[in-house]
Amino acid sequence: MLGSFSALGAAFVEACGSEVLADSLGPALPFHPLKLLLLVGWVYLCMYCVQQVQFGPLVPEKYKTVANLVSLFAGPILLLSLVVAETVRKSRSGQSRFFDLLKQQLGNALTGLRSMHAAAPEEEAAFRLLDSSGRTIDEVCGHGQGKQADAHILEQTESIVADALERRASDILIDPQDASTYNIRLRIDGVLRNTQQLDAATCQAVINSIKAVAAMDISERRRPQDGAFTARRGEQAASFRVASSGTVNGEKLSIRVLNRDAAGYMLKDLGLSAKQNDIIRKALYKPSGMILICGPTGSGKTTTMYAMLNSIDRLTRNVITVEDPIEAMLPQTSQIEINPKAEITFANTLRSVLRQDPNVICVGEIRDEETAEIALRAAQTGHLVLATLHCDSNASAIARLMDLGVSRLLLSLGLNLILSQRLLRCLCAHCRKRASLSDTQIAEFNKKGIDYSGIYEAGQCRRCDRTGYFGRTAICDIMTVDEELKAQIANGDSFPAQMRTEGSRQGRSNLRKQGLKKVVTGVTSLEELKRVVG
Repeated sequence: MLGSFSALGAAFVEACGSEVLADSLGPALPFHPLKLLLLVGWVYLCMYCVQQVQFGPLVPEKYKTVANLVSLFAGPILLLSLVVAETVRKSRSGQSRFFDLLKQQLGNALTGLRSMHAAAPEEEAAFRLLDSSGRTIDEVCGHGQGKQADAHILEQTESIVADALERRASDILIDPQDASTYNIRLRIDGVLRNTQQLDAATCQAVINSIKAVAAMDISERRRPQDGAFTARRGEQAASFRVASSGTVNGEKLSIRVLNRDAAGYMLKDLGLSAKQNDIIRKALYKPSGMILICGPTGSGKTTTMYAMLNSIDRLTRNVITVEDPIEAMLPQTSQIEINPKAEITFANTLRSVLRQDPNVICVGEIRDEETAEIALRAAQTGHLVLATLHCDSNASAIARLMDLGVSRLLLSLGLNLILSQRLLRCLCAHCRKRASLSDTQIAEFNKKGIDYSGIYEAGQCRRCDRTGYFGRTAICDIMTVDEELKAQIANGDSFPAQMRTEGSRQGRSNLRKQGLKKVVTGVTSLEELKRVVG
């Protein structure tokens, strides 16, 4: 029997064309290990191809079921055919050269393989929610290990927070749709997206868990409250600010994810033009004066302010910030957080800061006349002041400060530079596609002499969560307050009204021009520019 078994093994090896392996394997192995290895590799590639077909833009939605079945057996062949066909199509449409496009497509595929290989270890660890003293949410809520229902609620709570972090959300909104249903929404790249619905009982338990770890009163459901907590997974950490309020259908919770990455941004990372970077740097090198950053909520004012601070030599200049809240820790910087309950307000803190020999003062937000006047007076007495203000344009910033009661003379002497900005979503580089422009749009571009060959529009793929966009970039309108403008501010009786009309219109036009430059270079889309600027 052993002889016949050896004969079968030798015949199998001979059929595989490898006499050397046959001698080394001996009579004990009835299979060829090389074939087994190839089979495992083929199955792995087929599973990857199924993912690419299902979540990628290469196959129309109606054909994906059939394509998935084919991918299970001949995935690499199908995917290679689709990639080559898509590359040929893009090359013929004039988007780029064939080999450049093919190189990009193959690079995307290799990136996907690496991410697929690395996905398993990341899923093993979970984010743990911690209160200000470092206790976990389990310890804060005091749920016993035997209470399965309570454990499920805590897992649900941590899952909502982890999902927000994985999807790069800036805000988590938990609000009642009606008396029996709650919606969970995430603001990703500035746009709200519905993620899931929960029944009222489950969601109220989730809200109570978050309020408990944020040191809020869980028994109070109508009076507005504020709190904070952190989430940690290994070396990763994130901070959150929580605000609750009572509504007709139940309690609403808003959670802001503080952007700790903002501490690492430089001016070159914001997406500004070289000319704009030079203007800002010249203002930062001055020993005194105010740089005012303005824009609506969520327009990236704090990130821009941190990028400016990172352009300052903080070893040779005493930098003090007054913030509410502190979003990121900056090295060699004294950061003070506002706490109205302890009477630590912007105005009181600024008075104290002026006695601490500062070179650079950063004001997180100008909210009232007192704060504005103290900051502007500091800008006149040898201090460089960075501040943010909620308004739509550079013109509105001047008018708003006047409305707060700040004198024209104080404004004209203190202001050096005003910057208003917006954030545009960036097109996903993996799935963006050549834009389909109308005849009217083409005629308009030709009339203005604009090259529209590099304009793209959003596609859909797994990397961007099928939104077509990934990340954001800034567009800015910068106004230098020169001597002529200072004189107009100090002497013009009709200046505020004039600035609100002509200045705001000019500001929108400047933002639109900056945004159009990013459109024609393929960074963002016409639809996104229209959504943000109008």
